[in-house]
Amino acid sequence: MIGRRKRFYTIHPLINTMNIRQRVQALKEERNAVILAHNYCSNEVQDIADHTGDSLGLSIKASEVDEPVIVFCGVTFMAESAKILNPDKKVIIPEEDAVCPMANMCTGAQLDELRSREPGVKIIGYVNTSAESKARMDICCTSANAVKVVESMAGGDLLFVPDRNLGRHAASEAGVEMRLWDGFCPTHQAITLGMVEDLKQEHPDAVVMAHPECRPEVLEASDHIGSTSQMLDFAHGSEAKEFIVLTEQGLLHPLRSNNPLKTFYTPEAALCPVMKMTDIRSVLRALEEMGPEVVLDEDTIDRARGPLERMIALR
Repeated sequence: MIGRRKRFYTIHPLINTMNIRQRVQALKEERNAVILAHNYCSNEVQDIADHTGDSLGLSIKASEVDEPVIVFCGVTFMAESAKILNPDKKVIIPEEDAVCPMANMCTGAQLDELRSREPGVKIIGYVNTSAESKARMDICCTSANAVKVVESMAGGDLLFVPDRNLGRHAASEAGVEMRLWDGFCPTHQAITLGMVEDLKQEHPDAVVMAHPECRPEVLEASDHIGSTSQMLDFAHGSEAKEFIVLTEQGLLHPLRSNNPLKTFYTPEAALCPVMKMTDIRSVLRALEEMGPEVVLDEDTIDRARGPLERMIALR
């Protein structure tokens, strides 16, 4: 959970973005903090971060940083994961209401009820879940290592939660039988095959890259399937000059920065309003107030750490 309190904070309109960036930098050093930002955050937030990446990369980075304060720019499950891996550090999330819709599709209570009915089930959980859900899992995974994780758990009764699209893709790639929870990412689910076909007609020479949270028919129409970090690596190493990017629009910023001579297109629907809640002003406010802070009870941290650490070991 996030430590909530009513906050009233106004930045004077004459303080421009450059001044805010300078103030963020000064406060970050004063607080001995590190700023982590997901690839789906806005351009300005990615630009002020010390480290950007996908869920796996940021989970690893969170477990390695030396600073006693972590400012996590993203959604709440990411900040909770950072706290689980760093229980002695202060973890701050600038926007406490930035809750991933998919994370709400699978609760700890639902998993408790499932285990009471099916005690032998092995639960593989996407990292896009709450801390209380992670505490009920056998192992976590990210889109970058889902196939490896599923392969490592082969045998017995497997259940993948909560993303049915990622679970279906991972099971197919691993050649493993696995049940799927009926959850999904609304942003990736909004990308339809028709949108992809329209973009391919407009840009016939473009290579299609898709995130495995997309619908099965969208993945089938793609040339490369991977996490955001894997798409960044693929685009950088490819000789192609044009790419259709089937994931949240925030990834366009690092793609374009790292590949200035290449062109990238994405569907207009690929926009997550929750990931865009965090802006440079909320990062400044978080550093000013040193909150909202992620607060988790010791039992949840202890139970959720194992699944996360097993995920990281299969990087």
